[in-house]
Amino acid sequence: MSERNKHFTDADRAYIEAGLRAGKTIREIADALSHDRTTVSREVRKHAVDSRKGTHYSPNQCTRRADCAVCGLCRDRPGCRRRCAACRDRRCNDLCPMYGRIECPRRLSRPGMVCNGCPDEGRCHLLKTFYVAREAHKAYRATLSEARSGIEAGESELAYIDGLVSPGIAKGQSLHHIFVANRDRFTRDERTVSRYLHDGHLSAKRGDMKRSCMVRPRRKRAKEREYKVEKGCRVGRTYADYMAFMEEHPDTHVVMMDLVIGRVGGKCLLTLHFPEASFMAAYLIPDKCAASVGAVFDDLWKALGPDTFRKLFPVILTDNGSEFSNPSKIEKAPDGTPRARVFFCDPMNSNQKSQLERNHEIVREILPKGTSFDNLTQEQVSLAMSHVNAYVRYVQSDRTPYDVFKMHYGEDAATALGVSHVDPKTVCLKPSLVGIRQPMLYETVTVMRK
Repeated sequence: MSERNKHFTDADRAYIEAGLRAGKTIREIADALSHDRTTVSREVRKHAVDSRKGTHYSPNQCTRRADCAVCGLCRDRPGCRRRCAACRDRRCNDLCPMYGRIECPRRLSRPGMVCNGCPDEGRCHLLKTFYVAREAHKAYRATLSEARSGIEAGESELAYIDGLVSPGIAKGQSLHHIFVANRDRFTRDERTVSRYLHDGHLSAKRGDMKRSCMVRPRRKRAKEREYKVEKGCRVGRTYADYMAFMEEHPDTHVVMMDLVIGRVGGKCLLTLHFPEASFMAAYLIPDKCAASVGAVFDDLWKALGPDTFRKLFPVILTDNGSEFSNPSKIEKAPDGTPRARVFFCDPMNSNQKSQLERNHEIVREILPKGTSFDNLTQEQVSLAMSHVNAYVRYVQSDRTPYDVFKMHYGEDAATALGVSHVDPKTVCLKPSLVGIRQPMLYETVTVMRK
């Protein structure tokens, strides 16, 4: 590695993988790259990935598989083969709280604790761990992109800047005048503050400035820029933390949260799914940002009241989208008191909230992918969700999600969430329900031959 480059390149990672395959030590690889051995060791451990190569002969990798007394964990889950009693179905490895992975002593003694270059790789039936340069570089690029995205200012600093800028603009002052007059008070430079203003992070808007309406705005890309509000928002909120929390509080029910995208850069749907009832509520938000998501929960806090809100939303499980990057806005009420817990799924693991994804398929029957939500109203969205929740589900013993939800939480709670009763006989799952013209599936084309 060059002394001027502090980051590993794809060539450096390829050399690390080849060195591990050749049986070189971490020190030898680090010396060849002119870098510290702890940095190379940290790189290998951080980006090592598990592999089930050769585990089909022994799919269960639990240390207690010989005398396991836990069974029936996946009996009520989709795809269950009813083989848990014999402990042969490897799904229990992901579900059982008593699972302990069988560790290979040879792998633990190898440099970087990976299986690269192990002579027994072809004969070993245990779960393996490899360092793959291509996957490591891809993960590095994703981490680098996420670290560079988002605004640097936190909520308190943004409120401080807003207190300096917005009152001045209300008096007819220009942004440059405000910055020069209060230069020693600003924590960011003028260009950064201008970007915060133009992207809607301050109370004052672009149209409030006296010359902005006379200047044509710069052309933007189709996809609006997304900003993260809270850095390190996933610390203490990972899926492993979620599993540990649920192990301590097994009776706590979970609400799954996600976003349904319409036109890129346009309005979106925030969906909240209650798995025990297959019940889903949806709310139209103006854009894909954390502030819009937090505003929905503030509105629900007012509509439901503190007691009902805490009863409905004790734990919220969501994905890693930037629109959910301000979990403290969801977890805390406007007065600062705690009201919910937010956890994040592992990246690229939609199966961890598969019930929500399945319900999205029904929503997409009314709002097909590619449909713009810009012309929809919240009343139309509520109507669509009322019909979705009136659709009979086999997993609910041929009952509707609305009836099951009403039995658990009452009709008033469903009404406060914007869902009303619909007779199952009148359910419509077509785009025409909300006034969307359904596209033609087939088109007759006449080919003229000369």
